Amino acid sequence: MTPLRQRMLDALVLRGMALRTQEAYIDDVARLARHYRRSPDTLTADQVQGYLLHLLRERKLSRSSVNQYGCAYRFLYGTVLGLDGQTFQIPLAPAPQRLPEILSRDELARLFAAACHLKSRTFLMLAYGTGLRLSELCHLRVEHIDSHADRMCIRVEQGKGGKDRYVPLAEDVLQLLRAWWHSAHPRGWLFGAQRDPSRPMDGEVAQRWYRAACAHAGITKRGGIHSLRHAYATHLLEAGFDLYSLQQWLGHSHVSTTTRYLHLARPDAPDGAKRTPLALLGALPSIPPSITTH
Repeated sequence: MTPLRQRMLDALVLRGMALRTQEAYIDDVARLARHYRRSPDTLTADQVQGYLLHLLRERKLSRSSVNQYGCAYRFLYGTVLGLDGQTFQIPLAPAPQRLPEILSRDELARLFAAACHLKSRTFLMLAYGTGLRLSELCHLRVEHIDSHADRMCIRVEQGKGGKDRYVPLAEDVLQLLRAWWHSAHPRGWLFGAQRDPSRPMDGEVAQRWYRAACAHAGITKRGGIHSLRHAYATHLLEAGFDLYSLQQWLGHSHVSTTTRYLHLARPDAPDGAKRTPLALLGALPSIPPSITTH
């Protein structure tokens, strides 16, 4: 670990930043250093701004995602290196507030069927079946799954805001996880990195899985893998779940964040979805996977 990386990590820990935030900030700075192949403390403000423009224009990241990078760089250059924000400017722009485009149940079934291998298909189906954030999915461990009949839940440790929570585990999701365990026998991380299973999977890999499956399934609605979390929340509201429970499961600090899904929910949900509301995967139409290799 370089002295600069250690200084930044120490500053994050001293300020009580959540573990996920620490990892995200360190990773964002590491990506900046790899882009220029130089230590970040040798870069100019123009170079940092140029990288943010690269993320917007070439990488096509959303404004909110680029702002997350910008927050990491403000912390490094302002808090850690003590540079004046007026002379070393890292601008952030307000992200447009748009309602997400919700995937239909037919689109979800086609998406999962188009996933190219068992790991990607399991990951994407788990994202929809639990509503977990991408970082939370990547950091799931085998011991976080409680399959006892009187519990049936997933323990999310240190989610957004540094909060632990429990998310209900439906029977169809449990069967999905059991099939994955019997095939891959994961130890530690439920989805370890391909080259080094002792490390958690990179979220960008999952984003590529999602976009590739969308392309093969002919799905053109905008949004990344977070769309599966939006579909989870919307479909549970359509099935009759109350806002308070959904707020707890999603890990929202304020119920006002959860209420936006009321604008997306339709009252005419399929009867099957209402009969077994948590079994989201079981309510999808049956479409055979196009590729079943592991």
